[in-house]
Amino acid sequence: MTTSDPLQHKTVLVTGGTGSFGKVFIRRALRDHDPQKVIVFSRDELKQWEMRQSDPIFDHPKMRYFLGDVRDKDRLLRAFKGVDLVVHAAALKQVPAAEYNPTEFIKTNIHGAMNIVDAALDREVEKVIALSTDKAANPINLYGATKLCSDKLFVAGNAYVGAHDRPKFSVVRYGNVLGSRGSIIPRWRQMLADGCDSLPITDKRMTRFWITLEQAAQFVFDNFDRMLGGEIFVPKIPSMKITDLAAVIAPDTPIRTIGIRPGEKLHELMIGEDDARHSFVFPEHYVIAPEMVHHPAMASHEHLQALGGRPVDEGFAYASDSNDQWLDQDGLKALLSRLDV
Repeated sequence: MTTSDPLQHKTVLVTGGTGSFGKVFIRRALRDHDPQKVIVFSRDELKQWEMRQSDPIFDHPKMRYFLGDVRDKDRLLRAFKGVDLVVHAAALKQVPAAEYNPTEFIKTNIHGAMNIVDAALDREVEKVIALSTDKAANPINLYGATKLCSDKLFVAGNAYVGAHDRPKFSVVRYGNVLGSRGSIIPRWRQMLADGCDSLPITDKRMTRFWITLEQAAQFVFDNFDRMLGGEIFVPKIPSMKITDLAAVIAPDTPIRTIGIRPGEKLHELMIGEDDARHSFVFPEHYVIAPEMVHHPAMASHEHLQALGGRPVDEGFAYASDSNDQWLDQDGLKALLSRLDV
């Protein structure tokens, strides 16, 4: 936790709050911080009910459950009344589903982002952090393209804050979340429980960035404290070979190569060479500065350097295959044992 409490006496709203990230973030917010109120904004009444029943902390007196869809701006305006901080975690995320249903992903991930920005501006929310993905860097699939567009919308939202200097909009971009709902580890384990005789992988050369839900939640807390507006924050996290992951999950089970799926990359990227021209390195993270600084308080190159940031080297790229941090099989075993994933 940072030296100050960015949530103290604040009303915090989490879109997509019943998801894997939302549950961890909200549990941490109530356990380790001192918010005035925590609001779940999501569209599924069953998931809200199940969340409330799953842990006494989710029935805390400070908790509120608000049904709504980020596609509905009027509902967001109602939900954002009196809100200080917003974490925008709601999104459609499955890459193959996006290729087949592009309009639905556009409505949620792009139009929904527009609605979040507009509602936050109209209600004068203090700070908004939107969650992004490594797939938004040089995207080759529809999901990644919608998230890149969403990132641009949140960064550009800082142009409209006016004389009140609020809200501040920033973005957090990270890689695959270890053990999150619908991710590869739970899927492989279900296949093994169902009696499969081999694990499917798309390509033996494939690498991915890895982050835990706890690390992702902490990174958002930290960035509420440090954000100026317009930044894309990228954590320094390890990479992992997909073959090593399979060997840890099922060491005695053979793997079979099924080929890269539509819209899938061999290696992931979080900072490309073009973004590197505006990127700064800190001890535990990188920051991509906005290309256009709309008012003096935003995260300009000068501000980031004054905070201790150093411009990254010429030609720098932060990619999962060239990362200098690696999670080997022993490291992954230790991590999984701690997480019970």
